Amino acid sequence: MYQIIAAGTAFTVIFTVLNYEMSYQVIPPPASLRNYVRYFWVLENPTASVSQKSFTVMSNGLPGLIFQENPALFTGFEGERLPQLFVFGQARKYGQLQGGGNFRTVGVTFEPTALKPVFGINANELTDQSTCISHLTKTSLREQLLHCNSVQQQVACLSEFLLTQTQRYNHYNPKLVYAAAALQQGKRLPDVLRQLNLSERSLERLFLVHIGITPILYARICRFQASLSLLRQNSFRPLTDIAYSLGYFDQSHFIRDFKLFSGVSPRIYQRKAIERMPGFPEWDLKK
Repeated sequence: MYQIIAAGTAFTVIFTVLNYEMSYQVIPPPASLRNYVRYFWVLENPTASVSQKSFTVMSNGLPGLIFQENPALFTGFEGERLPQLFVFGQARKYGQLQGGGNFRTVGVTFEPTALKPVFGINANELTDQSTCISHLTKTSLREQLLHCNSVQQQVACLSEFLLTQTQRYNHYNPKLVYAAAALQQGKRLPDVLRQLNLSERSLERLFLVHIGITPILYARICRFQASLSLLRQNSFRPLTDIAYSLGYFDQSHFIRDFKLFSGVSPRIYQRKAIERMPGFPEWDLKK
């Protein structure tokens, strides 16, 4: 079910998804960070009853930052132990994480163009990668987060850190922000190029530096995300209708892209996905 939580701080919780003991919260950023942060989020399980599980991380076109209060919570795509506080870039395909037990994890979902203005790095350095935040900037942020007494304090701490970071760099690019938003809304790449008076090669160079992937791949991931939204409505529309409404050549083209970015077919996703956190499903193997 969905639970509306009243605002008790400067940040308003939009919603919390409750499922068994686990909960997921989305928290909007302050106005000063809206060019860089799409939202903060919290995923937590206060009990130890959640056994070790496999979670799929779907491609969503957005980089992020994650702080694990339990430093041994998740292992990464290759089975490696993830840092307690790390930043990750674009994912060109789905991956798998392993984790379980009691935990609270706080994350930042950035805007697609945020890595360069926040951390001063070329975004393609983190494509399909994650790295400890200490490799990007000298900071005591991990220790500060550990000493916070509440989620609200942690979000405030993260906001202060990110605002300071954006003031260090001057890489905000309005044209690129417009291009990313237009492609996310389903506009055709040739139309975006014409509106910006850019060649495809010029926009590709900008995307690789500021977003980490090409405009064509970014548009494919955005279209995949649009198909997820339709499937989550549980209207059981024919896959051919979804495919053609989103501009896929045919149903098989739609299914191929869906498998690349999610790891499963659309029908398997509809039947077996358990999404306590959107884009981060477990799988109900009994169905």
